[in-house]
Amino acid sequence: MTTGNQERGPAAQQTTEALLSALSLPRRGMTYSLALPRYTGMPLFGSHPPFQVTMYRTPNGLRGDGEQPWGPVNEVNLGYMAEVVSGTAHSGAHVDALAHMTIGEDDHWYGGGNARQHLGDRGPTLGDASKLPPFITRGVLLDVPGYRGVDALPAHSPVTGEELEAVARRQGVAVQAGDVVLIRTGYLSQWPDPEGLARHVTAGPDISAARWLLDAGVVACGSDTETFEVQPAPDPGSPANPQPVHTLLLIEKAIYLFESIYLEELARDAIHEFLFIALPLKIKGATGSMLDPVAIV
Repeated sequence: MTTGNQERGPAAQQTTEALLSALSLPRRGMTYSLALPRYTGMPLFGSHPPFQVTMYRTPNGLRGDGEQPWGPVNEVNLGYMAEVVSGTAHSGAHVDALAHMTIGEDDHWYGGGNARQHLGDRGPTLGDASKLPPFITRGVLLDVPGYRGVDALPAHSPVTGEELEAVARRQGVAVQAGDVVLIRTGYLSQWPDPEGLARHVTAGPDISAARWLLDAGVVACGSDTETFEVQPAPDPGSPANPQPVHTLLLIEKAIYLFESIYLEELARDAIHEFLFIALPLKIKGATGSMLDPVAIV
């Protein structure tokens, strides 16, 4: 395996033919946003730092500080505003870099990265967000609540590989090699109501679903939850692993994981196949990237 593949995974090996095939999918010229707005104090996975937007430059502040960014001649009172955005890359719709999750006594991740050799004070140097590939490929929505006939899955409800197969069959779609598969649980139908979110928190794929996705040849998969996989894990194995799906897909196989992807509008319109586009920010040392992905039909 080359160093480039070690740091980027199967998603970076898309052929020209596969790219052109994905670009040919849209027929109606409609775009669906797959992200919700981010804002100060937004709900996040419990251990993440808060997301904040703080003004750094304002018209009044410029005057009060005596700043003259365009020089002393400004008869029209031209001002500007600029902000500082603070928060983890895992805020809102995002993709995990390969260096996001570690395991073992050496805290290693996909491609041979480990905390002792490849983690500095400015973040991981192997498999970090600067190596994330663009995602321009066929997307498939698997609407699990739609299949079950409910608005959203109950909290901590597992989704099995057998059920994903049944959902795909009911929808009339076949998951193909190179796809990005997005699994709807209905969690974000409650956004941003904390009580509503709590009733549907951390439902998602179990380890059998992860194996089903691997067998199908996906290069990435995602969901509308903050954890992608069901929590707590129904089968943590021995020794116990609290996140066996992340371990198998991200750490062992370099299958990228998207989280907090907004899927309500796609499900409402029964859109199950589309051109999926997500362009990560290439930030050295980051362990993922915030996204504003789109589905085009």
